[in-house]
Amino acid sequence: MFFGLTCSEEDPCPVFLELAAVEPNGSSLLVTGNLHTVNTTLFGLLLKSEDGGKTWTEPAKRIRSAALEEIQFPDFQHGFIGGVKIEPLPRDPFLLSTADGGMTWKQAALFEEPRPGSIQQFWFASATSGQLILDESEGGTKRYERFETTDSGASWESREVAAHEVTLPQARPREYASWRIRSDAKAYRVERKTAAETWEIVASFAIQTGDCR
Repeated sequence: MFFGLTCSEEDPCPVFLELAAVEPNGSSLLVTGNLHTVNTTLFGLLLKSEDGGKTWTEPAKRIRSAALEEIQFPDFQHGFIGGVKIEPLPRDPFLLSTADGGMTWKQAALFEEPRPGSIQQFWFASATSGQLILDESEGGTKRYERFETTDSGASWESREVAAHEVTLPQARPREYASWRIRSDAKAYRVERKTAAETWEIVASFAIQTGDCR
């Protein structure tokens, strides 16, 4: 039983797509998300288009029991994606990074030892210098920790711990971005803001992608 699921031909498990973030980089467009059933996260997913959203490929291998979220490119060659394992609670946060404009990606855990929590926000001022906020809240206890790196995320140093939500003021507000993801009951839409301040649909993805049998 893959992922502990009890799916069968007689009683299949619907598989759903959930998109989290969209980011342009030069002529490329990248979208992050995950595939999941009603109760189980299956794979973290990265999609890439080189033709304005008409066709899509997967430049990175799907990551089992994970979700991929925020994307940022501090320059055209270097990019980062925040991820977390969901087993079933968020734990073992990690980053995907690229140094060739998103053609290839490598995964690096934030910590050597297993650790609960998820990346709430991150921001790289350059290809090497970055910060992130780790949400380690559990139950009714709130805990947020700010980390810094100077080596492209190879290592992280704790700089602040707080019992209230912490933010990175220099990070770009997502609500003012030129790209966004919207959904209805059937599909996710990748949309771009036009010069007329309206939104046009660039790509659409069905929420239910198939069944696990």
